[in-house]
Amino acid sequence: MNEAYVAILIIWVFLFIYSIAGSIDFGAGFWAMYYRNRTDTKASQIANRYLSPSWEVTNVFLVLLVVSLVGFFPGAAFYLGTLMVVPVSLVLLLLTIRSAFMVYSYSVQKYSNTLTIISGITGLLIPALLISILPAAIGGFIETTGERHYILVNQLFLSPTFYTHLGFGISTELFLSSLLLSDYARESNAEKTYLLYRRNAIILGPITLAFAVAAIFTLIPEALWMVENMANEWLLFSLSLLAFAIGYSALWWPSKKVEIGQPRAAILFIVLQFGFASFAYGSSHMPYLLYPNLTIQEAFTNETMFRSLLIGYGFGMAILIPAFIWFWRLFMKDKRYLRTEGSKG
Repeated sequence: MNEAYVAILIIWVFLFIYSIAGSIDFGAGFWAMYYRNRTDTKASQIANRYLSPSWEVTNVFLVLLVVSLVGFFPGAAFYLGTLMVVPVSLVLLLLTIRSAFMVYSYSVQKYSNTLTIISGITGLLIPALLISILPAAIGGFIETTGERHYILVNQLFLSPTFYTHLGFGISTELFLSSLLLSDYARESNAEKTYLLYRRNAIILGPITLAFAVAAIFTLIPEALWMVENMANEWLLFSLSLLAFAIGYSALWWPSKKVEIGQPRAAILFIVLQFGFASFAYGSSHMPYLLYPNLTIQEAFTNETMFRSLLIGYGFGMAILIPAFIWFWRLFMKDKRYLRTEGSKG
C-alpha cells in the first residue's frame, strides 16, 4: 500500500467514526424533540441525558477529519472547499447554532425546550447536507470551464441518486440512534423506553437497508464506473449483509435484563455492518477523490509532510484512544448518572 492510500485510509477511519458517532448524536437530538411532549415515556429525557456529555466528543472527530484532509491532501482541500462551499458553510453555521445552545441552555432552564427543538431540527439538516456531498463527488454533476469548476445544482437536485443518498443518511442516523438509545435505556432500567426505541429500530432497519440498495442502483446511469468497482468488493458487501442480519436478529434474542432483545449486541454488529459497507464504498471510489477531475495521487502532500503527520497522529491516537475508552465505560456504566430522575418509564 503506497503512502497516498495509507493517508486516505486514515481519513476514511476518521470519517467512519464521525459518521457513526455523529449519526447517533444527531439522531438522539431528533428523538429528544420528537418525544418532548410525551408524558408516558422517558424517551426524551434518555436522549437528552445521552446528548449532554457526548456531543463534545463527536466534534473532536470532525476536527480530526478536517485537519487530516487538509494535511494529507492539500490539493483536495482547496478543490473540494471551492466546490462544496455552500453545503459546508451551512453545516458549520448549523453546528455553531447547535453547539451554542448545547453550551448555554442547560444553565438557563427556560431555554431547554428551545434547545430540544434546535437540536432536533439541526439533527436532520446537518446529516442531509453532509450526505449531499457524496453524489456530487461521483461525477456527472461538475462542469469545468477553464480553471473554474461548478456544481450543476439543478441536475443534482433532479437526480434520484441525490435523494436515495439523502434518505439513506437520515434513516441511518435514526436507526443507529434508536439502537444505542435502546441500550442506554436498558442500562438506565427504563424498560418502557427501551421497548419504544427497540420498536423504532425494528421499523427503521429494513428502511435503511432498502435506501442503501436503492442508492447503489441509482448510481448505474450516473456513475457506472463506481458500480463496476463495487462488484469487485462483493466480499465486503456480503459480510456487511451478514453482520446486518445478525445485528437485526439480536433485537429478538433472549435476555436476562429486559423482556426481549440484546441491544448491545445489535449495535455492535450493526456498526460492524456499516464498517464493512463504508470501506467497500470508499474502496470503490478509488483512486478518485472527485471523479474524473482529481485523484488521491494528484492531491497528495509531499513525503516529508506525510511522515510528520503520521508520527503526530500516532502519538495523538495513543493518548486519545484510552481516554475515549475510559469516557465510554464511565458514560455507559455510571449507575448514578444513568438512573437519575428515576429508573422506570
